[in-house]
Amino acid sequence: MPLQATKRIVQLGQRIRVARIRRGWSVAALATKAGINRNTLTALELGKPGTAVGVCFTVLWALGLDKSLDAVADPDSDLHGKALEASRRPTRAGRARKTSDDYDF
Repeated sequence: MPLQATKRIVQLGQRIRVARIRRGWSVAALATKAGINRNTLTALELGKPGTAVGVCFTVLWALGLDKSLDAVADPDSDLHGKALEASRRPTRAGRARKTSDDYDF
């Protein structure tokens, strides 16, 4: 796994831990609310890369932070992808096609 990705996962785990502590919830309380095992939540907070993405989303939902995911991989924010898409567009319009007048009343 790339080092940058590992750092982001650890950072996300730390943020989840801070959100839990700010709410005054124990690991057991949040794990119960999210419907997961305490060990799984601890692994998520420690930034273990093997933790399922579904667990992460469920914990964010339990914390009330699921709306913060709206900006993740948003196609409108993908400037590089937009530029690649624009470079593949035709530079001129094609010839007008003759339409069939079979159904012209």
